[in-house]
Amino acid sequence: MSAIKQNGDETYGLVARLLHWSIVVLVAAQFVVAWTMPDVHRDTQPVGLIAWHLAIGTALIAAMAVRVVWRVTHRPPPGTLPPLLDTVSRSTHFLLYAALIAVPLLGWANASSRGWKDTVFGALPLPALVPTGSTAGHAMGDIHGTLAWALLVLIGVHVGAALFHRFVLKDKVLQRITG
Repeated sequence: MSAIKQNGDETYGLVARLLHWSIVVLVAAQFVVAWTMPDVHRDTQPVGLIAWHLAIGTALIAAMAVRVVWRVTHRPPPGTLPPLLDTVSRSTHFLLYAALIAVPLLGWANASSRGWKDTVFGALPLPALVPTGSTAGHAMGDIHGTLAWALLVLIGVHVGAALFHRFVLKDKVLQRITG
């Protein structure tokens, strides 16, 4: 039972790994949908791929909320990185968490400004973050798009670092999250 709940001395526990990989899948799906959905204009309705984009974004917010609570209440396995790499790793992880929270929240605010109703898994309605027609909410849509590109860069850095650990440093950092 402790393997499910707790992080080990060298690996993350099952819950931490499931949250990590679930968020990876959600983010990958979100980028595919975002790149293939139609452009959003003044009179665009939240149907089809746009509705999927909203639903995946809501799932990301929920998954990140659980992940943050889990991370705050469960220490990661102790690191063995030199101080400089440890600082870079912690900074990158902090920025990833921040972007994975900010991007969907900005999208939610933009959806609210358009008068779109968003729900958690199609059942629980979410409150509007800004009033319909809000100029700030519309501007948050632009920030949402720009920050999504920054998130993609951060993901590239994260994946590159994992591969660097695996193939250059040949340490066990990557195995901590893969089990």
